[in-house]
Parts: sequence; C-alpha cells; structure tokens
Amino acid sequence: MESDALFSLGEPAGSRSAPAGPAGVDGFTAVADDSPLPVRMRPASLDELIGQDHLLAPGAPLRQLVSGGAPMSVILWGPPGSGKTTIAHLVAGATDRRFVAMSALSAGVKDVRAVIETARRQRRSGGAQTVLFIDEVHRFSKTQQDSLLAAVEDRTVTLLAATTENPYFSVISPLLSRCVLLTLQPLDDEAVRGLLRRAVADKRGLDAALTLTTEAEDHLVRLASGDVRKALTALEAAAASAMALGTGRIDLTTAEQAVDVAAVRYDRDGDAHYDVVSAFIKSMRGSDVDAAVHWLARMLVAGEDARFIARRLVIFASEDVGMADPGALSVATAAAHAVEYVGLPEAQLNLAQAVIHLATAPKSNSATTAIGAAIADVRAGRGGSVPRGLRDAHYAGARGLGHGTGYRYPHDDQRGVVTQQYVPDDLVGTDYYQPSPHGAERAVASRLPVLRRIVRGLPAPAARPDTPAVEPPVTAQTASALAGESGRPATGTGTTGTMQDSGTDAAGEGQQ
Repeated sequence: MESDALFSLGEPAGSRSAPAGPAGVDGFTAVADDSPLPVRMRPASLDELIGQDHLLAPGAPLRQLVSGGAPMSVILWGPPGSGKTTIAHLVAGATDRRFVAMSALSAGVKDVRAVIETARRQRRSGGAQTVLFIDEVHRFSKTQQDSLLAAVEDRTVTLLAATTENPYFSVISPLLSRCVLLTLQPLDDEAVRGLLRRAVADKRGLDAALTLTTEAEDHLVRLASGDVRKALTALEAAAASAMALGTGRIDLTTAEQAVDVAAVRYDRDGDAHYDVVSAFIKSMRGSDVDAAVHWLARMLVAGEDARFIARRLVIFASEDVGMADPGALSVATAAAHAVEYVGLPEAQLNLAQAVIHLATAPKSNSATTAIGAAIADVRAGRGGSVPRGLRDAHYAGARGLGHGTGYRYPHDDQRGVVTQQYVPDDLVGTDYYQPSPHGAERAVASRLPVLRRIVRGLPAPAARPDTPAVEPPVTAQTASALAGESGRPATGTGTTGTMQDSGTDAAGEGQQ
C-alpha cells in the first residue's frame, strides 16, 4: 500500500533493523541521486512549502512545531500529496530533538512502547526530547493508539501524526484531545503548476535539461487533482519518455502517452467516499443534472459498487422526489434491478438514465417529513388503542368484543370516502402529510383538504361573498373524481357495508 510520504520511511529506531540502502537520519532514508523526483524535490524549508498559507503565519502552530518553539503534539490531517510527511521531515531536520519515524502500516504496539521507553530513559538522563512521527496513524487500532496516551500526556514524546482520514472518526477521542489538529488543504492548480515549473528548472529535478510545453503542463496539472506527488511522478515519467525519443521538450503527446489516466481521488472506505456520495445526492436534490452525472462518473471510474449507487437512488426517489413524481421510484427500482440483471459496465447507462430522471424531476420531501413526524409521535408515546371499528372482526368472538362495530365501508358511498375515525383518540386532527405544490403532487394538494374534511366530518369552509369558494361543493362529479371513477352508482348511504376488512393485517417492512 502506498504511503502518503514524499520520501521513504525507515524502520522505527531501536526496534527493527535499518533498511538497506543509503543511511538516513532520524528514521528517514537518505535522498540519493536516483531517488524518485517527488523525493528529490521535497521542500528543504518551510519557505519552500506551497499551498498551506493558512498554517504558515508567524507564530502559527506549524512554525512553532518546525522550529521547536513549543513541544506540542500535532495531528496533520490532509489528502495525499498535500505535504504532511514533508512537514515531518522539516521537523526532523530543523532542531536538535531526537526524531523517530514509523509507519502505522508496519509498526505495532511493541515498536511504539520501545520508542517510548527509550525516550523516557533519555529524558531522565537529561537527553534530547523525542519527537515520534507516525504516518498513516488512522491505521493503528484502538489498542495501539491507547498505548500512546500516557507518553503524550506527560510529554515523554512529542507526537507528530499524519492521516488522510477524518481524525474525528479514525483517531480515538483521548488522543485527539491531547493534540493540536492542523488541517492541510489540497493544492490548487496554480500551486501544482508552480511546483512543476520548479522541478523542471531546479538542480534537484530536471535541471532545465528539458522544456515543458504549456499544453503538457496543463495536462499534468489536471491529472494531479491537487496531489503534488502525482504531478511530479507524471512529470518524471514524461521526461523519461522525451529523453528516450531524443527530444528536448515534453509536449502534450508525450505527457499523454506517459500517463494516460487520471488517478481519481476516491477511497471507498475513507472521507472521499462520503464526500462524493454527499455531493452526488445534493446535486440531484438541487436539480443540477450535470453535476449529478459528474459525481456518478467519479464513483463509477473509481470502482464504487454499483449496487450501493442504485440503493442511494431508490432512497432518493422517495426521500427527495416522492409524490411530486411517484414514477421516480419505479425508475430507480428498475435501475437497481438492471444493475443486478445486467451488471457493469453496461448498467452505467441504466444508472445514468435514473440519475437524469431524478435530478430533473420535480422535488418534494413530503413523504420524508410525514413519516419522520409520525415516528417522532410514536416514540414520544403518542397514540393509543386501535379504534374499535377498525379492529379485526374475522375471528370467533370478535363481534362479542365489539370489534368492527360502527365501521363504515367507503365503497358504499358514492364519493368513495366516508366520515370515520382512523387514528387513535389522542391523534385526532393531526396532519403529518403536507403536500408540496410541485409536479404531480399539485393535484394531491388540491384534493387533500376535501378528503380530510369528509373523513373528519368537518363542515365545508364558508365562501366569502366577494370571492369564489376555496373548496368547491362535493357534487356527484367531484365525488367521482375523489373515487377515481366515473359514473359509479352509489350502493349505500355510508352505513356499515357487507365487507368489513380484508383480514390481512400482516405487518409491512420496517424502516431500514
């Protein structure tokens, strides 16, 4: 697995043998002439560090850390290639502190305790303070992170930890509370461009042996996506191709041939996963179809599970489109079936169609708010017994208990709606569903007040003399519309019908 470092890490001092190769200092492997370009071009001082201006102000924690002005423990959080391990190297070389570097990918509790014990002995004997750098600290288990607490608390060691994962999720709270959290930002395009130009001209880099065309430079900046290590690695590959061809410049063709696919910053188990999915959902909710398709492509190219995407679409269809376009759920469900039935890569077409439909559909979250409010009432204890008329009356003795008594069969009324209490006593008059005026839900919004008035037995609103009635009188035509039928004759006057209920009182599926 690739380390986030711009240079190689040696083994923890005092716990493992040193790696083969040039001897480094403070746990780092020394830079050689044949080291990768990103290693050779790592900043030699804070002044060469680009893209983290918010951390470089005079007196800022980062400057104090590098200068040794304050023995504070620090967690560096940022995306790959933003300079976390470079900062660690600057700390290692800037003061007379003892510096030990280890990677959470290979070190264990035994290694950590060995470093702490050595640091404790040196501190007692008046030796130099120890700075312990741990790369990829989020890879440490809870037990491994626990082993650091006492030493960080009493400053036996000054911890410098680097992580690409959100430390609020990946680092235990006791350790996080003992450290200063510094957040590094991805480098913007101009910062990456400046580093590429420095690498072309600097003696540590290409030493002006080649020129880089503007088109090739733009291509490398675009491929990097804010990761300077990827930009310099791509530059080195392109330079090698140009030299092999015997040309003195790196043009667009050479750069494209050297690195033909951009690395997508997306970790299915990390922050980028949740950030991209969040952007995807919010783009569809905001009806920006182009942004939604982009985020879909990001997930597909990065290898996201298509079933995960399909599940999010099914949820979104009810959560954010809902009654404004009831057919959206069918579209999303069909796309989910297509993913299972067809599979990738072809199913990306089905997913794209569903995303476009959902992003451009009218939006309503009325179903979401309705069920949320109802669940809140249930959890708060609001409710009560099932009204007697609605209880199951199909088993022997039910009638004697009064079950079903007073139930009115809606189909016996010409409107298909009757006055009847369907909710428990303490929820009478409660409105959970609030339709929006969007899309297909507009018709529901105009019909719902009539339905509620009839069901609850409320009088029709009085019409003002100078304005038309807000609610039209319930005529035979209105009744047919309410029932969804035309010309159906009435079969009763709203009294108890011959069919009470289906007797199918099986519970439906619960919330996921």
